[in-house]
Amino acid sequence: MNVIFDPIVFHSVEYIMIILAVVVFVALRFVTPGYGMFYNPKWGPTVGNRLGWVMMETPSFICMAVLWACSDRCGESALIVMASLFLLHYFQRSFIFPFLIKGKNRMPLVIILLGCIFNVINAYLIGGWLFYLSPVNSYPASWLANPKFIIGAMIFLIGMGINLQSDHIIRHLRKPGDHSHYIPKGGMFRYVTSANYFGEFTEWVGYAVLTWSLPGVIFALWTFANLAPRARSLYVRYVEEFGEEFTKLNRKFIIPFIW
Repeated sequence: MNVIFDPIVFHSVEYIMIILAVVVFVALRFVTPGYGMFYNPKWGPTVGNRLGWVMMETPSFICMAVLWACSDRCGESALIVMASLFLLHYFQRSFIFPFLIKGKNRMPLVIILLGCIFNVINAYLIGGWLFYLSPVNSYPASWLANPKFIIGAMIFLIGMGINLQSDHIIRHLRKPGDHSHYIPKGGMFRYVTSANYFGEFTEWVGYAVLTWSLPGVIFALWTFANLAPRARSLYVRYVEEFGEEFTKLNRKFIIPFIW
């Protein structure tokens, strides 16, 4: 652990991830990853969506759990709560969400691999900061009563609620055997094209606040860099497919009333 959590190495990874987030945001304005509504066989070998999501999300859950278990600070109450919130999200994404997916869509292995790499690095940064590199006593038990933690936790849980509700709406757009596309309605879809993405971004903004850490900010930044261009692509796709039926809804891409 001493080598991988050497401060110079750790902070170098942080700065590289910040730069890459900007690069990814720009690149995804021109390239739309070929999964979901944008599935494209040109992205190479694929697996079923359920297996693909498990393969992509589980490494983050495992990495955080291992970093927690191996830390000398594993019994500190504030760290336990913050790590548990992280694991709650990834438990849902790894072991619940995939098995609620309907249909038989495919996911390219290259997308899964890239997702795995990001998830492991992200868990390394957040888990490394919480359990290994944050100054001793920076997260005492009293941190759980700190306004930063309370506000951040509220934002995180609201974001998770929006994400879960939005996924539920998307899953129930079609009846069994129906392969048509429909405009999602209800919940935060009243305001944005991709309410599920808005919910996830909100979660990690909340996590950045409740941990009050650079790794938390980097995760929120990466979430936006990855999801915002896709939300814009979905908006364009809906306009092409539904025309005025969609544009008259006056939705933004991912941030209500803003963008």
